[in-house]
Amino acid sequence: MSTKLHFRDYNPKQMLLFPQRLDKDIAENDPVRVVDAVIDSLRLDNFKKLYKERGRSPYHPKMMLKAVIYGYMNNLYSCRKIETALKRDIHFIWLAGYEQPDFNTINRFRNRVKEEVNQVFTQLVIVLAEKGFITLDVEYIDGTKIESKANKYTFVWKKTTEKNREKLISKINALLEQIDETIAQENAEQENGQSFTPANLKNIAEELNRNLENEAEPETKEQKEKRKERKKQIKQLRKHADKLGEYDNKLEILGDRNSYSKTDHDATFMRMKEDAMNNGQTKPGYNLQIGTENQFILDFGLFQTPGDPLTMISFFNSFLDRYDKLPQTCIADSGYGSEENYRFMEEAGVEAFVKYNWFHREQRMHYEPNPFSPQALYYNAEDDYYVCPMGQHMERIGTARTKTESGYITESARYKAQRCEGCPLRGSCFKAKGDRIIEVNHRLNEYRRKARERLTSEEGVKHRGRRCIEPEAVFGQMKYDMAYKRFRHVGMSKVKMDFAFFAIAFNLKKMCSKIAQQAKNGGKSPQSGLILHFCRISRLENRIFRDYRQKTADSVLSNSQAA
Repeated sequence: MSTKLHFRDYNPKQMLLFPQRLDKDIAENDPVRVVDAVIDSLRLDNFKKLYKERGRSPYHPKMMLKAVIYGYMNNLYSCRKIETALKRDIHFIWLAGYEQPDFNTINRFRNRVKEEVNQVFTQLVIVLAEKGFITLDVEYIDGTKIESKANKYTFVWKKTTEKNREKLISKINALLEQIDETIAQENAEQENGQSFTPANLKNIAEELNRNLENEAEPETKEQKEKRKERKKQIKQLRKHADKLGEYDNKLEILGDRNSYSKTDHDATFMRMKEDAMNNGQTKPGYNLQIGTENQFILDFGLFQTPGDPLTMISFFNSFLDRYDKLPQTCIADSGYGSEENYRFMEEAGVEAFVKYNWFHREQRMHYEPNPFSPQALYYNAEDDYYVCPMGQHMERIGTARTKTESGYITESARYKAQRCEGCPLRGSCFKAKGDRIIEVNHRLNEYRRKARERLTSEEGVKHRGRRCIEPEAVFGQMKYDMAYKRFRHVGMSKVKMDFAFFAIAFNLKKMCSKIAQQAKNGGKSPQSGLILHFCRISRLENRIFRDYRQKTADSVLSNSQAA
């Protein structure tokens, strides 16, 4: 007996009188609902001043903010991809309320709110602190290099620019000596040792050109050749003036940096961990510093210097500006263990679990310090002298002062041995001529001693173990899980804007993950209230929508019966 094969009705062009609600197919615990609820709870009053009262009504800033942040949560950093998702993805369609801004509108919105989005990030972190996800009392600090959008072959080096400028100045001096004119000699004099300026050179060229035009027409061949040569020299002088202006502009852009990119003037060439050629090639990028707690991003900063020590104080000031306080505890690796940073944290009342450069070597089981190093020598603090391995007193002979790149002055005491001639340990102790001289920074040594005590304590061991899974884990998730390895904008302001959006999306994604984990475990925590809050919002929306649908259906039915 054969049976007839039946399929379910399929008609993609069918029309519905009462279309179903879009979020019917969206789970109640879906991250898109959390994004919608959290953004609605934030204060966005500053966004209103960015729009004009006249003209066509713009898209609502909350809708645009939700769409961009949810796009970043799903690794969509391109405005074109977000535009496509707003037309295809049911989560984006529901979140945007059927609105479909194009990619230009989305990009203009990001650039328009590049200052205000930083405040949105701060508000979100405060919400996380209020809900118990973080405390804002502990901050784990670390940095990484993020490549710029600029090409890696667009470098401008400071030393090369200065060298070429000096060569150009020599050419200008030689050219002015060839010009047999009094005006050239008068204008070429350098007052108080100051160098030429492009404006001075152009004035000289204009003056020479006017004098040449006022002269009578040459008659002999020799005079014509001379006039032709002078025109050539004036033309060359103008070229030198333009080139000098180019070098001066490059040096102005460089400032205190050693390099920049021609297509992104704010980017500095740095060595990246992601080195495909394995040859240490430098690439244009930014030094990203973040502070984390429970793998949430508390603060971030972008710097043009490749080293970490010079960024710490500015980074702390950024934290203070955001939350009107400093963290009680700071944990960082040895890249931040400078005298300037230790002193700042001590005076600011921050408990510093910050390593110094040879801390790891000291913790090895078979570590043996060099007996001839200044740290291993006996020091008599009362009489202020060191004792060398042969028992000689090394008396203090003065103080050496050095200035760091940030302008901080360090002081090191200098000690000299009495007589090293004929010492049997001289070859092992030191190999320079004369008597041995050592320099010791007593203040830094004291800071390191305190840091060693904190780091080796029970609390310090706990923080050291957790530091590996705090900022390092965030960087791993950022670069490999969310594919955020390179900036997609040019300029410091736009790069900060882009990462602010990413940091908001990262924290929301992490919050959704922790909420889901707590719900899965069934355990109560400070976050449980947040879960109930979001669920309550979802149930309230469903009830309102059901009441609205019922009223609409009843009104349509009554109208049809009346007709």
